[in-house]
Amino acid sequence: MKLKRQQQGLTFVGLVIVGVLLALAGLVAAQVFPTYIEYLAVQKAVDKAAQGSTVAEVRSIFDKAATIDDITTITGKDLTVGKEGDRVVVSYDYVREIHLTGPAWLVMKYKGRSQ
Repeated sequence: MKLKRQQQGLTFVGLVIVGVLLALAGLVAAQVFPTYIEYLAVQKAVDKAAQGSTVAEVRSIFDKAATIDDITTITGKDLTVGKEGDRVVVSYDYVREIHLTGPAWLVMKYKGRSQ
C-alpha cells in the first residue's frame, strides 16, 4: 500500500502574511537606522569635544562637529560638561520619536558620555 504523503510548506496566505510582516519590519528599520547613525556621529563629536578645556570651548567644538556631521537632534547647549579628576567628561542624553501610524510612536532614547 502506498501512503499518501501530506504536503508541507507555506500556504499562499501564510506567504502573504510573512511578506507583510517583513515589509513592516523593513519600514521600521529604515526609520530607525538613520537615528542610530546620528547617535554614532554624536558620540564621535562628544569624544572630540571632550578635548576642550572650558565649557564654552567644549560646546563650540561640538557645534562645529555637529555642523560637519549634520547632527540636528542635539546641540552644544544640551551637553553636560563636568570633570573627573583632571579629565573633562561630556555626557548627553536625548530622545528621538518616530511616528509609526495613528497614535503609535517608537521612542528611541540615546545616552552616552565621552571616553
